[in-house]
Amino acid sequence: MDSEASILWGVLFGAIGMGYFIYGKNQKSPVPLVCGIALCIFPYFVPNAWLLVLVGAAIMAVPYFWRL
Repeated sequence: MDSEASILWGVLFGAIGMGYFIYGKNQKSPVPLVCGIALCIFPYFVPNAWLLVLVGAAIMAVPYFWRL
């Protein structure tokens, strides 16, 4: 994470991921639980801010389109 934008996007996606994680844990739903964990972890591995936004938006959309 080399730029301020990457740090701020990482914090935002981490906060949203925490919400997904708590929701998935309370509802005993594996899809939001796994997406929440992924949203908390993936910003550490994505160096580009634009790619960070694209991957984060894709992970955030998964629970909407794939329900168990």
